[in-house]
Parts: sequence; C-alpha cells; structure tokens
Amino acid sequence: MAEHDTDHGYLLDNKQSEAGIRFGALAELFDPVTFRHVDQLGIGAGMRCWEVGAGGPSVPLGLAERVGPTGTVLATDIDVSWTSRIADGVIEVLTHDVAADPPPPGGFDLVHARLVLVHVTDRAEALRRMVQALRPGGWLLLEDADPTLQPLPCPDESGPEQHLANRMRSGFRALMAARGADLAYGRTLPRVLREAGLDGVQADAYFPITSPACAVLEDATVRQVRHHLTGQGLATDEEIDRHLANVATGQLDLATGPMISAWGRRRP
Repeated sequence: MAEHDTDHGYLLDNKQSEAGIRFGALAELFDPVTFRHVDQLGIGAGMRCWEVGAGGPSVPLGLAERVGPTGTVLATDIDVSWTSRIADGVIEVLTHDVAADPPPPGGFDLVHARLVLVHVTDRAEALRRMVQALRPGGWLLLEDADPTLQPLPCPDESGPEQHLANRMRSGFRALMAARGADLAYGRTLPRVLREAGLDGVQADAYFPITSPACAVLEDATVRQVRHHLTGQGLATDEEIDRHLANVATGQLDLATGPMISAWGRRRP
C-alpha cells in the first residue's frame, strides 16, 4: 500500500522509482509461497478474488491466470501506480483504502493481502472489512511480516560489514515503528483470524536468506528511505554508501524478516 503524505504516511511510497524494484524483488521472494497457498485453497476458474494493497502487478496477474476469463480479480490500493496498466476484462484496478472505504460489493471467494496490514494503523477495522467482503465459504489469506521474530538482515554477524547492515536495518525498523507499523503483527494472524469468526484457521512461515532477491530488496529499500535515515540521524551518508557497496559485492548473507501466512474460511 501507499500513502501520499511522505512525511507522515506510508514510509515506502509507491510513487518513488525504487518501489518498482522492490515489488519485483518481493515477487521473486514471496510469489511462490503466496501461490502455493492460493492453489491449496482451491482458487480456480470462475472465482472472484480481491487483492488488497496490491502494490505491484504479480499477484493480480497470477490470480487472473487461475480464475480465467469467467472469473474476476479486483486489485486495490491507495496508490495504483504500478497496477493500473494491467486492468483488462478479468482484472479491475480500483483506488481504495481498506481501513476507510466500504468493502467492494458482490462477495469474494478469496480475499488476500500480503505485507499490507503491518503498515495499516487501524488493522482491526481493515480486517473486519475484508471478512465482511467474503462470500459464505470464501477464504481470507493474510501474509504479513514479523521482523521482531528475526530482526537481523545478517543473522551471521561475522564482521563489520554485517554489523553495519544490522545497524542500518535497526534504523529502518525505527522509522517504520514511528509511522505506526506493528513489527510483531505477523505472529498474531492465526489468533486474529479465529477471533474474526473464521473456520479452519492454519498458518505457516517463510524466511528467505542468501537470495539475490534479498540483496536487490535491501539496495532498493535503503535507497528509498535514505533521506529519512539521514534526516533522523539514524545513519550518515558515508555509512549508507558503504553499506550499499557491501551489498553490491554479493558477499553478505542477507535475510528478510519472516513472512507469516495465515488463512481461514467464512462459514458457509
């Protein structure tokens, strides 16, 4: 998701050029996990899907392949800069704030949000609206990060390069928390789905490490928040340049925070 107020809203604004690079890296890292779950839930031809906070195009396109020409995929975000061009007969793109706007009408067989609610201040209201949008028997699949479970980009802190990377990530987490992000939200997903009245709740987690996509994501993210890090005194320009040079060597075993996936079904 995005927020147009870059001083007080969503830290990783979709309008910045680095956002497209981040979306590509996130797709490489997490699309296989997302679609493993989607396929296990039986999402197929003729179904209606709502992709909440779509960000990039990869998940709406993957859902469209599964529902086919007789199905529909609604991709929403408060900034649709990266998805507007994929709208067609199956995919509809809509500017929408999941925590403030009424749920789209019609009912959905699948409502999915990935790495969205961790950034939404009113998570409970957003969740209520997503549950409300489900058809009887429909599935809600939430996937969110839990950086506090594993906060280090370099769990093997074997030298000064790794130490710098970990300090840089600490600054990034501080920026996110200051804007209302819940960095321990992922672990709560099974409970909040049960409390929302969904049946058959299950969950698992994925923790990528030492992937080229992790390095791409790290580089783009640091570049995107660079002025915030320096402006808040969390890092100097020299430290950021040194960290980006270290990332470029390909010698850092970079990780992301675990992404927890949880799913549950509305009673038929």
